[in-house]
Amino acid sequence: MGNFLQNVVNQIDPYVMQILVNIGIGIILALGLNVITGLAGQLSLGHAAFMSIGAFTGAILTIKLGMPFGVNLLCSGFMAALFSVLIGFPTLRLSGDYLAIATLGFAEILKVVFLNLDITNRALGLSVPPPYSSIPLPVYVLISVVLAVTALALMQESRFGRALKAIREDEIAAEAMGVNATRYKIQAFAIGSFYAGVGGCLYAHFIAYINPSDFGFLKSIDILNMVVLGGLGSIPGVILGASLLTTAPEFLGFMKQYRMLVYGIILIILMLFRPNGLLGGVSFKEMVLKIFRKRTQPSRA
Repeated sequence: MGNFLQNVVNQIDPYVMQILVNIGIGIILALGLNVITGLAGQLSLGHAAFMSIGAFTGAILTIKLGMPFGVNLLCSGFMAALFSVLIGFPTLRLSGDYLAIATLGFAEILKVVFLNLDITNRALGLSVPPPYSSIPLPVYVLISVVLAVTALALMQESRFGRALKAIREDEIAAEAMGVNATRYKIQAFAIGSFYAGVGGCLYAHFIAYINPSDFGFLKSIDILNMVVLGGLGSIPGVILGASLLTTAPEFLGFMKQYRMLVYGIILIILMLFRPNGLLGGVSFKEMVLKIFRKRTQPSRA
């Protein structure tokens, strides 16, 4: 089975495959932040920190223990979720700008810690060997994207998802209705960070080299841009936003130095004409049902 999948992957142009894998990883990372910011309404500027936890955890488990990659992905996600819970208890009592500053501070502290740890090879970073698995890495990325989208779609329609939306709209009113806002926000933070940890582990093994400086403030802003561009709280929007901003550097290579300037202009225009994002308010469930109905409706002669 592994050889068959590898042959299928080898049939795709390496450049195209690289873009597709980067899009998949971007979707996973953006879906994680969408849980925190899009559903729960908590502005986090430290998502790259949890991505780095997953990346270094995955790299160390592969280098030191030779752990099977499937188990490695889960361990990386749970490690990021564990740190998010530890950080979430003191910080998620804050909101708005204060929460954003707190998460940003945590991300910068974590980056400095990784830059001074021997196990992360300090500022030199780590060279990451290929994952220990017969299944190609792009297949893992595809499976992870499908599972992440499915899990988030189910969560949005659940009682948990409705509670997060209530907190996002009016936290005081939600608590008056019996919703434990702090507990739900911590759970959302943990789920979003789990996604970031899995994305970080995939990123580390795909790039084959990681450095603490790769997971700074601008990386968090890139992920946040994906969510805002596509539409807060919208799964199709997040997928679209991650796809557009991941492929944008390929088309804007001639103006690499001004990439962030172009992103800023795009976001300003978007906020003026589409303040909810490109697909803001579009439900994944409704979109799937609409496509299904179109396919099943008999065509009129």
